[in-house]
This record gives sequence, C-alpha cells and structure tokens, in this order.
Amino acid sequence: MEKKIIIKFLSKIIQLIFLILAVSFIAFWLIDQSPIDPIVSFSRSRNIGLTDEQKEKLIAQWDLNRPFIERFILWFKNLIQGDLGVSNIYNKPVISIVKEGFSSSILLMFLAWILQGFIGFLLGIISGIKVNTFIDKIITRYAIVISSTPTFWVALLMIMFFSLYLGWFPIGFGSPIGLAQSDVTWLDRIYYAMLPAITLALVGTGNIILHTRKKVIEIMNSEFILYQKSRGITGFDLITRTALRNVAFPMITIQFSNFSELFSGAILAERAFNYQGLGNYSVEAGLRGDLPLLLGISFYSALFVFVGNQLADLFYLFSDHRIRKGGLI
Repeated sequence: MEKKIIIKFLSKIIQLIFLILAVSFIAFWLIDQSPIDPIVSFSRSRNIGLTDEQKEKLIAQWDLNRPFIERFILWFKNLIQGDLGVSNIYNKPVISIVKEGFSSSILLMFLAWILQGFIGFLLGIISGIKVNTFIDKIITRYAIVISSTPTFWVALLMIMFFSLYLGWFPIGFGSPIGLAQSDVTWLDRIYYAMLPAITLALVGTGNIILHTRKKVIEIMNSEFILYQKSRGITGFDLITRTALRNVAFPMITIQFSNFSELFSGAILAERAFNYQGLGNYSVEAGLRGDLPLLLGISFYSALFVFVGNQLADLFYLFSDHRIRKGGLI
C-alpha cells in the first residue's frame, strides 16, 4: 500500500513538471504570436513617447531581438528563480501582484465554495425527499435555469438589488476605498467579498442540486432504506441516520470536482464587481497588453488549479478505503 502511494506521488510530481513546461511554453508562444507589440504596450501604459533609440534599448533589454526558443529559455530560467519581470501597468514586480491577487481570489473562492456546497446540498436533499412534488419542481427548475445563466448577468442583478436598492453590500472592490492595505481587517475583506461569493455560489449550485437529488432518490428507493422503514425508522431519523450519511461522500466528490469551474467563474465575478483578484488582474493585463503580468498569471493559475485538483484526489484517497484498496488514486 505504501509503495503504491509513493509511486502515485512520484507520478503526480512528474505530471506537475510536464504541466509547468507545457503551460509555460504554450502561454509564451501564444503571447509571442499575438498582435500585441510589447514596446507599444509599455509606452501606452506609461503614457510616454519613445524615441527610436529608446525603443532599440528596450528591445535589447527585453531580448526581443533574439530567437523565440532562446527568449523562452531565458524567461523560463527567470521563472524558476521567481523573477517574472515587472508589470507595465502597475510598475511593480509581477510576483507581488500575483501574491496580492491570489490572497483576494482565495478568500472569494473559499467563501463561494462553502456557500455553494451548503446551498446545493441542502436543496438537493429537499428536492430528492420531496420528489415529484411542487417543491421538487421549483428546486429542479431553479437548478436548470441557474446552471445556464451567465455569471456576469447574475452579478449585475445582485449589484442592482443588494447594493443599489437595499444598500446591504458595497457595489464593488475588495476593500474600503481610501483605506491603506495595512488598515484593512479580515472582516472588511470578508464583507467586500461576500456579494461576489454569493453570486459565484448561486451559479455553481445547479449541478450540485441535481446530482444530490438524483443520489437521494436512488438511496431512498434502495433496499436498505426500505428495510429501515420496515423497522419503523421514518422521517427525520431516517434521513440523518442513513440517507444523509450515504449522500455526503458523493456530494463532497462533486463539490471538489467543481474546483476548476469555480476558478474560471471567479474571473467573471471579479470583473463584474471590480474585485482585485487574479481574475480581474488577468483581464486588465489582457486588455492593456501587459505581457509580463499576463504570463505570470497564466502560469500561476494553471499551477493553482492543478494543486486544487490534487488536493481533491488526496481527499478521495484518505476518506474512502475502497479507493485506497482499488488503487484508483
């Protein structure tokens, strides 16, 4: 068993190495093939004009006069050393911007992950227990509609109702305007992240509701549940003692499998709320031609999603003995 775990761990390390190489090369190649001129983007972002001599100096400084492969190798060496260059937009090291955006995005996605799991699980159980009733039809229709609803559209509705009409939440941003970062508390961050997190959670509940509902219906019609009913166990006791326990693991499995979708959805939510996370930074970098920042965010985003998926695999490994014995993870 220990040998299998070690082999699997080494295979994950190899996968990570190949992922880093592949993502780095593809991102660098795509940006190299894009019509964005790094010199023009730099000049525009700093709102300055450059002479021909200054342009030639920048070309030599950024190694733009070298072949593609040579430039990629130099950039990748700097990447391994933790040097991703300087952002043209913010005039700060890319690594510091990524750290700042990562901390904000992690908070947003964690809140959304918890909310979507709780709401989806609860509504899925209710829908499965009340199958073919009016409540079940309402919840099922909600799940189908919300699954196909764009995140930015839901975000606009949330802003209009909860921010403009009720005034419960700020319109956007990740912290109070005019307040130094050192003075922003965790309560402030959670408060400003709450509405984007609710938006992201609502959009992500659809699949969890439908999968949980289906599993509850299967369990409630199983021979085991029928046997429990014959013993006189009904109502709330039947749900908590038997059905809930059997539904919990599949639900958590679905919850972890939505990690990648949650990350991609966070980009739209952050943009709609102007929330200063990795998603918003990546959109700004793309629109304004900030190539160093765009490359850095692309690399760390892929790494972040990979690590999240591996954590899900570890959860499966240590929570279900059947997976460990079967060697599926």
